[in-house]
Amino acid sequence: MKIILREDINKLGKVGDVVAAKDGYARNFLIPKGFAFEATNKNLKQVELDKKRKQLVLDREKENLQKLANDISGVSCTVSVEANEEEQLYGSIDVADVAKALETEKNIKIETSCIELEEPIKSLGIYEINIKLHPEVSTKIRVWVTKK
Repeated sequence: MKIILREDINKLGKVGDVVAAKDGYARNFLIPKGFAFEATNKNLKQVELDKKRKQLVLDREKENLQKLANDISGVSCTVSVEANEEEQLYGSIDVADVAKALETEKNIKIETSCIELEEPIKSLGIYEINIKLHPEVSTKIRVWVTKK
């Protein structure tokens, strides 16, 4: 029996896939539990329409994130911290500090999960930090770490 999956099923397929399953498995488990529905012409057309709608939403989201990336590209912010005479920080600067600096100075809210910092910053200087807003959209900003 051909069915269309509503949820990801291990060893069978992903959401929206049209797969063949044994009649008993499909009629007694997958369809009654709401994991799948029968692959009729009407249902296949509906799945195609749903895929197109989802793709449009994803494209719009990517476009909006690309605009944001263009807006923040090349932006620089300053983080002032306590440091000793050898320009070593008494602590370190992590992604939360960078996000806070962007929000307070430039009024740009970025989730900390989007900020890619290989390791915490432990000395004064200028650093280029990658911001990955989407798997296909990223940009760089500059962070100036200065002494208080």
